[in-house]
Amino acid sequence: MLDDYLKMILKAPVYDIARETPLDHAPELSRRINNDVWLKREDTQPVFSYKIRGAYNLMVQLSSQQRSAGVITASAGNHAQGVAMAAAKLDISATIVMPKTTPEIKLVAVRRLGAEIVLHGNTYDEASDHAHALAVESGSTYVPAYDHPLVIAGQGTVGMEILRQHLGRLDAIFVPVGGGGLIAGIGAYVKALEPDVLIIGVEADDAASMQAALRCGKRVRLDHVGIFADGAAVRQVGEETFRVAQKCVDEVLTVSVDEICAAVKDTFEDTRAIAEPAGALALAGLKQWVKRDNVSGQNLVAIFSGANVNFDRLRHIAELAALGEQREALIATKIPERPGSFRDFCHALGPRAITEFNYRYSDNEKAVVFTGIQLRHGDEEKTKLLANLDEKGFEVVDISANELAKMHVRYMVGGRAGISDERILRFEFPERPGALMHFLNQIGERWNISLFHYRNHGAAYGRVLMGIQIPVSQEDEFQQFLADLNMEFVEERDNPAYDLFLA
Repeated sequence: MLDDYLKMILKAPVYDIARETPLDHAPELSRRINNDVWLKREDTQPVFSYKIRGAYNLMVQLSSQQRSAGVITASAGNHAQGVAMAAAKLDISATIVMPKTTPEIKLVAVRRLGAEIVLHGNTYDEASDHAHALAVESGSTYVPAYDHPLVIAGQGTVGMEILRQHLGRLDAIFVPVGGGGLIAGIGAYVKALEPDVLIIGVEADDAASMQAALRCGKRVRLDHVGIFADGAAVRQVGEETFRVAQKCVDEVLTVSVDEICAAVKDTFEDTRAIAEPAGALALAGLKQWVKRDNVSGQNLVAIFSGANVNFDRLRHIAELAALGEQREALIATKIPERPGSFRDFCHALGPRAITEFNYRYSDNEKAVVFTGIQLRHGDEEKTKLLANLDEKGFEVVDISANELAKMHVRYMVGGRAGISDERILRFEFPERPGALMHFLNQIGERWNISLFHYRNHGAAYGRVLMGIQIPVSQEDEFQQFLADLNMEFVEERDNPAYDLFLA
């Protein structure tokens, strides 16, 4: 099987439209983690991601009859741009079905390349179903984003370039995983020629469909996928990509949102290029693997797979990067409500840079302070700081990994309200014009809203923190309401950040 893919990859005519991208050494990161790190710069492709390779390799091999009937696909962004550019090059009409939540930067890019856009549904799955129906109806050829041998072979040319460009020993290649086309292609090529090189996939921890499939020995469909690394958010890996991955992938790691943001920053510091979240997955996994196994002195490659990021998202990414690289801690501390206690608390923190203080009077006995603290030595320093505060009599809670604290509380510390029957929920809803108003209309006038916080992050989904007063007698009605909403939500009934700052 690997030999078959080796031939297909060697014969793939992707350089009619794609370019051979650089394999750049990352000197600052290499120094910091004591390994030689190389970034495969797929962000430098004409569409700013590797997707052009697979799309073109399939489309250039269509028959004249298939070309005349046109092509259709579904995509939230990078694959759409690859198909659109390939269609323009080959003079084929192309229709791209995109979710209504697709960021404007990607819509503009696809329109500029001359493809027709159809907006349908709020998710990739809804768009994909509609695209398949349109393909049957129109007789167009559907161009899959990953699950086709020609697409896999096109993406495999990335692996071919890496082996040609890297001189000397190569120990491991880290590859972002969505549907699996890129890791299947790279893995098939590299394992056919250099079987000792490790092929390690990296997924977001809330979209780990390949890891789940490899553990179960069969494809798994996830009930829910996270929305942060949207370029790799796939509920189920492809059938063919999974078959190939079983033979050539050594391990699949999962990384958190904070780790992804830290990798975006690392990439910027060494290249001055900004990775989209999915584009930084591989580097985040590389760093995690090095730390987990205490690796040093090895030659490691990470695929910088794409740079199609909304400018609006950069603020959010920057805020989380310090937490991801363990250079900031968020803590909640109870201090006596008396003159001089705040000064005593600051003294106990020692000569550290403070990234933020949030405080509002609560009662006459105790004050609760939300504090961001800059760290120089990561978790080890944080552990010592927490122990020191405890020894000095301060009640302290580490909330560095608390989603409610990071996404909402830090922006809204300002007082409490003595509210009975309050329920606190975090909702995700499709981020498009009018979506927030639609969400509020669904809440209607049945219950009183006691707290509301929304902040735009430039992503495909909005996040709302809401307090709703629900009398005990209306619990069943409320549960039915939540079920009918058809939205992702988390109830924060027992979250310490809520108890400390908002309850």
